Amino acid sequence: MTTALIVCGALAREVLALRERHGWDADVLGVPALLHNTPGRIPDAVHKRIREARDRYARVVVVYGDCGTGGELDRLLAAEGVERISGPHCYEMYAGADSFATLMAAELGTFFLTDYMVRSFEHLVIEGLGLDRHPELRGDYFGNYRRCVYLAQTESDVLREKAIWCAAQIGLPLEIRQTGYGELERRIEALLVVEC
Repeated sequence: MTTALIVCGALAREVLALRERHGWDADVLGVPALLHNTPGRIPDAVHKRIREARDRYARVVVVYGDCGTGGELDRLLAAEGVERISGPHCYEMYAGADSFATLMAAELGTFFLTDYMVRSFEHLVIEGLGLDRHPELRGDYFGNYRRCVYLAQTESDVLREKAIWCAAQIGLPLEIRQTGYGELERRIEALLVVEC
């Protein structure tokens, strides 16, 4: 039996790439990223994946931030005896704790994009928030933001151009920072190395 990495769908592509890079003996089990629009449902979805994995894997590790669950995810994981990588959300993981704190200190009203968010912007933001049907809600959702920061995992001209489009859709100036996998890679690796 191997390790099950229960992964937020917004991190799945990156975790799969990291698994290949490092040769981790782990299967990646996704949880839908769209749950970020209803974070109260994240713990139940993760719990379901844990139950599915328990009989098939020697170890279960959760690759997820708190992502707005208000600590409910960590309470569930403590009760289940399951570890999760540290961090409140993927933005902090990609940027790194210190850089993320600096970004937030400079401008609390920052909307973040990642490669996943850029690829899925229409589905997650435009459709997910109903802006395709009610564009007048854009100000309600994004009126308190002052900038958009794209934390890029890959160097892709296509994604950079789309990030520019995404920021324009929500009426924010864009800043692009090339982060790669940031601390996400180190945090997963630290948990998996402990097992060896």
